[in-house]
Amino acid sequence: MGLIVLTGAGQGIGFQMARTFLSRGYSVLINDIDADLLQEAQSKLQQEFSPDKVIALAGDAGSPAFLNDMQALLDQGQEVLVGGVCNAGITTFGSFWEYDRASMDRILDLNIKGTFFLTQCLAKRLKAQAQGGSLVLITSVTGHQAHPDLAAYGMTKAALNQLAKNLVIDLSPYGIRINCVSPGATLTERTQSDADYHAVWSSITPMGKPAEVQDIAETVYFFISDASSHITGQTLIVDGGWTSVSPPPF
Repeated sequence: MGLIVLTGAGQGIGFQMARTFLSRGYSVLINDIDADLLQEAQSKLQQEFSPDKVIALAGDAGSPAFLNDMQALLDQGQEVLVGGVCNAGITTFGSFWEYDRASMDRILDLNIKGTFFLTQCLAKRLKAQAQGGSLVLITSVTGHQAHPDLAAYGMTKAALNQLAKNLVIDLSPYGIRINCVSPGATLTERTQSDADYHAVWSSITPMGKPAEVQDIAETVYFFISDASSHITGQTLIVDGGWTSVSPPPF
């Protein structure tokens, strides 16, 4: 089936994406900035699936050092790269009026520059292999609709939606597709630490509940798989209808 690179895969949506691809016969190269969390994730996946199907590489997915290490691992491996999911990112909350430069530098370094150059790196490898492939950028409903205290974060996610559109020009001649998945409220380890999260988002989501991580993972799988072989430059929102009505969680 080939190899999928997944960043931000230590837990939550990224971890579930790794499980989904492994269950369909792919190998995965998983990444997280938290080395301990990543090691735990790798161990779980290797126990559930074949140990030789799971490669782990800790590090900041937005850094040149990570890209160099990733390329070295890909060079050493036997599996052909068939796709990648740029999932690593950070969320910074803050009022527009008080938002500071340090926070802006952090979010731009990973969400924008990091994703751009990771996409570039993966695309260059797919181009060199001359077998096509598929890339997915994980964005957010906040890149489509205004949300309190998330102006900077929403701006970065909207930029990635546009990046995918632009890269259709560059990638299509080589049979490489690129699409975005924009999750809405999703039950993860982080969000479930908020005791009110499930109830609040259930009450304001037309489908009556937040997404499960598997809902996002299946959407990503669709974009990587041949089922979407003629789809590129698109963004699919997975939010139970929230962006159609968009009430804030207050």
